[in-house]
Amino acid sequence: MTDPLLVDLSRLQFALTAMYHFLFVPLTLGLSILVAMMETVYVMTRRKIWRDMTKFWGLLFGINFALGVATGLTMEFQFGMNWAYYSHYVGDVFGAPLAIEGLMAFFLEATFVGLFFFGWDKLTALAHCIVTWLMALGTNFSALWILIANGWMQNPVGSLFNPDTMRMEVTDFSAVIFNPVAQAKFVHTVSAGYVCGAVFVLGVSAFYILRGRHLELAKRSFAIAAAFGLASALSVVVLGDESGYAVTDHQKMKLAAMEAMWHTEAPPAAFTAIGVPDLESRTTRYALHIPYAMGLIGTRSLSTEIPGITELVGHAKDRIRNGLVAYAALERIKADRTDEAARAEFARTQTDLGYAQLLKPLISDPRTATDADIDRAAWSTVPHVPSLFFSFRAMVACGFLLIGLFGAALWYTAREAEAPRWLFRAALFALPLPWIAIEFGWFVAEFGRQPWIIEGVLPTALATSELGIPSLLITIAGFTLVYGVLAVIEVQLMLRAIAKGPETLAEDPAALFPGAGTNRSEAGLVAAAE
Repeated sequence: MTDPLLVDLSRLQFALTAMYHFLFVPLTLGLSILVAMMETVYVMTRRKIWRDMTKFWGLLFGINFALGVATGLTMEFQFGMNWAYYSHYVGDVFGAPLAIEGLMAFFLEATFVGLFFFGWDKLTALAHCIVTWLMALGTNFSALWILIANGWMQNPVGSLFNPDTMRMEVTDFSAVIFNPVAQAKFVHTVSAGYVCGAVFVLGVSAFYILRGRHLELAKRSFAIAAAFGLASALSVVVLGDESGYAVTDHQKMKLAAMEAMWHTEAPPAAFTAIGVPDLESRTTRYALHIPYAMGLIGTRSLSTEIPGITELVGHAKDRIRNGLVAYAALERIKADRTDEAARAEFARTQTDLGYAQLLKPLISDPRTATDADIDRAAWSTVPHVPSLFFSFRAMVACGFLLIGLFGAALWYTAREAEAPRWLFRAALFALPLPWIAIEFGWFVAEFGRQPWIIEGVLPTALATSELGIPSLLITIAGFTLVYGVLAVIEVQLMLRAIAKGPETLAEDPAALFPGAGTNRSEAGLVAAAE
């Protein structure tokens, strides 16, 4: 039996590195497209201001890209270091998208990033613009393959467990690629990244406008960010609905936990706008319901039922009992590879093998499980309801605030009217919102899958490496320290670039770094805006 503390620390370490890495990914996605759009306008108009905009925002993209690469590499190694059994069990499936991402997307992205920065005087304007779009395309391809891998963890299609190798193997690679959960996650995640890039450009442009600096660049950047941001934010809502529909089909327990839906309701189910989930009584106190909304969002019909937590737990008990048959058959196959009766029985019940493995953290041999053990294992399929309930609503609230901000910004820019100063201050103070929404979104996606590391296939408690607790504590402390230093470096470089501004950068790029040029620093974007 695996030590629960070992599992929790392994999860904590990966959560820290993954969520830290994802501070950089969405900004990379958003800025890459915005920079490509700006350079396209430059090629079409040949106006120098658009070239200056491309270079300035491209520099900020480059700083962010470098930190994103450095933190992303760590996660790749963690699969082997902290999750060795996971890598052994599903490496034949999970490794393929990661390998393709490295060979096809990352190298494409990295190659054209270099050409973007060093090709200004060596390429024609049109050729450089093509390079910029290929850089943006590589960035999005990178996200695609990572999310195909992650989507398979949420909905493991196109694969089957091989009792001879004791591993999951690919049976249909096209099903892995076109996994509906992966595709929904990709478009939703990428559009959220576009929102992040737009808010960043909007906020920094607002800072310049409030300070009365670089107004030509800032006003144009503010306008393009407002239009791009509003379109992206609205697409997040639409694509989020698609993602929710995919969850309804493939991850019913996650959806029930997100909505704190303890029991199945008569269709169409109501949406709980606010409330306080109570784990002891298994009810939601002070709930404010919106009739029909959850049924329409989750099933797109008025007659399809959405199962509640209690009913899903009952279904899990049935799958655990069926999985015990598969587990017993697999043990017979391991003892005698020629036992055809055991193979036939395993083939009939193997889809529930993972549910039988939910018993292993509770008892050493699942075949000896009692009804009480099965009941505990079934209730372990319920993730922590309050965490998912509030995180999802925080994400949605941030999203609608950003839609309001983009809408107001576009209203004034489209009318060519002078925007009030409160709007620029709002854009400045809204800078953290997309990151808050995105981190909550990833928490819902990943924490909501628990107790599975591969949905319905492999429990998280069985996927770790055989590491000592001291080793994990030391590495967690080390990662926290190193990533803290990297965060300070990232913020300092960004603030220096923004404080110096595009004109100074064009004259002296080295002025970004300590010891070069003036040492005068800004007190901070917010304080300066005041």
